[in-house]
Amino acid sequence: MEEERLWKFRKPEWLNSIWARNAGVYAAGGLFSLAFYVMLDSAVWSKSPKNGAEDVHVAFVDWLPFIFSTLGMLIINSVEKQRLSSDWNNGFGSSGVAWQARVVLFIGFAALAGGMAGGVTVFVLKFVVKDVKMPALGMGIENVVSNALVGLSSAVLWVSQNMEDEYSYNLAL
Repeated sequence: MEEERLWKFRKPEWLNSIWARNAGVYAAGGLFSLAFYVMLDSAVWSKSPKNGAEDVHVAFVDWLPFIFSTLGMLIINSVEKQRLSSDWNNGFGSSGVAWQARVVLFIGFAALAGGMAGGVTVFVLKFVVKDVKMPALGMGIENVVSNALVGLSSAVLWVSQNMEDEYSYNLAL
């Protein structure tokens, strides 16, 4: 075994293929579409006369966490992984690309975490505090699930977009 390796087992070679990258991108798209479907299902079901709760409906406040999570996902996945370490030695005071990319990435993660926290807050304030029973409680649960799926989709897309494959190469001056 090589002395410079950190882990005992090697990463499988198929993991760095174009197939794995495409599968990750499609899986992230599937997770995001599932998140949107869950949120839309909650909104449509809340307008049903047989939902079990006459005073609790999905409004714009319920959509806000999902919008922030989606905005965070877009911001996070617009930053390339190579930009984060391009000028590591310049420090905090530099006007380099890496510092700017880290700030943008922080804003994206803050929006994603804020969306998830907002979903949990809406769930607690609108459904738990008012002691809403099932099946109407499912609307709040679906809100939290949809925000979690957007976060998972963002992680899958980040990893799959930043994979190295056999067709990629790096140019260094």
